[in-house]
Parts: sequence; structure tokens; C-alpha cells
Amino acid sequence: MKKAWEKVPDFLKNKYAICIIAFVVWLAFFDKNDFYAQYRFRQQLNTLKSDKSYYADELEKSKSDLNELISSPANLEKFAREKYLMKKDDEDIFVFVEK
Repeated sequence: MKKAWEKVPDFLKNKYAICIIAFVVWLAFFDKNDFYAQYRFRQQLNTLKSDKSYYADELEKSKSDLNELISSPANLEKFAREKYLMKKDDEDIFVFVEK
């Protein structure tokens, strides 16, 4: 009859193999940078990349609006009336809100 020690595979009898296995398990599950933390960091990176592209598009749109405003006073007046609801003294403004 075999003893319990004889049933263990040979590579697990080596103290260096046991240390390496314990080290890999520690890094994979218990370390500050384990697999779950790496997954969360990857998700956060993807979110930040999408935010970066959104803000780059908004910046380009703002630059084009600025160039349009600088180009003529009529465009400046149009922008002020549409965006900030500014009016002349003898005018009334009616704002229609769609439901």
C-alpha cells in the first residue's frame, strides 16, 4: 500500500517548485495588482480613452464656433441671440420648448 507522500507528484516534492507556485498564486489573487485590479484598470483606461475622443471632438467644435464668431459681427449677434437669449431693448423673446 502506498503512503500519502508517495502519491504526491515528483515536482511538488521540490521546495523550489512549491515556492514558485505559492509566489504565482500570491501575485494572481492576493497582490495589490491582482487579475481583478488589472481588469478594473483596463476598463478605466477604455473609459478615459472614449472621454478623450469626446472632448477632442468638443474642442474642435468650439474652435470652429470661435472662428465663426470672430469672422463677422452678424454671426456674433446670431450666437448671442441663440445661445444666451440676448435681445435688443425694444424686442420680446418667445422660447418654444418641444416635449
